[in-house]
Amino acid sequence: MTMALQRLDVLKVHAGVARTHGDVAAAEEPLEIRLNGTSFVTIMRTPGADRELAAGFLLAERIIAAADDLGVIRHCTDAQGDATPNVINVGFVPAVSARIERALADRRMVTTNSSCGVCGRRTIDDLMTGIEPMPSRWSVSAAMIASLPEALRAAQPLFDETGGLHAAALIDRGGRLVASAEDVGRHNAVDKVVGAQVLMERLPLDDLMLFVSGRASYEIVQKALVARVPLLASVSAPSSLAVDLARRSGLTLLGFVRGDTFNIYTGAERIELS
Repeated sequence: MTMALQRLDVLKVHAGVARTHGDVAAAEEPLEIRLNGTSFVTIMRTPGADRELAAGFLLAERIIAAADDLGVIRHCTDAQGDATPNVINVGFVPAVSARIERALADRRMVTTNSSCGVCGRRTIDDLMTGIEPMPSRWSVSAAMIASLPEALRAAQPLFDETGGLHAAALIDRGGRLVASAEDVGRHNAVDKVVGAQVLMERLPLDDLMLFVSGRASYEIVQKALVARVPLLASVSAPSSLAVDLARRSGLTLLGFVRGDTFNIYTGAERIELS
């Protein structure tokens, strides 16, 4: 049993008869992220890939721009020297210090739940600042898009056990799964899969597609744009703000990708249609 799963007993009712049944649930625990030792935010997440989650989150918040901004990322220790699994400290190179001080001054110290992407931001306008338009350099076939749900589904082992986790995957133009992540929070899944690429110094991700299991919210679009992913697809619906931001930024946004059908909300020039 991994940290991401927890065993529990439930009463399973069938035809009016209840029986005790062993089950598993997706774990949800707080992760406090500290910047140079100062508390910045607490995120409700599924334990695992905490370094990647922190890196992806800080990229989306534009506190870092690349792996070169980072020092050591590690879990803190208690008085006995044992690692504390729910507290992680992010160190930075000296050149980033002024940016960290501004972030700590501007940030409302909050706990973000697993469905929240912008709880600590002061205004929506703040998220719009500094996003560059996405150039259109390549396209993929409609058949390739239709293959994305199967590729993502194959990368969800924890969902198979619990039925309660979101997933995000980075896929190349040939349909190859590059990386994937699962979490109770759809925003967290995106931060984990992008953060892994940050730590491997693979930014920008302008040759990849991002496919997510949940709805395509404004925050998911913003995370894709900061990582420079030009195509975002979802099995569910986008929000109106997500469509507006994608249109303004030149990102291709697809929704309801199921079987051989999907909706193109923005950026149709990247989809090859017969």
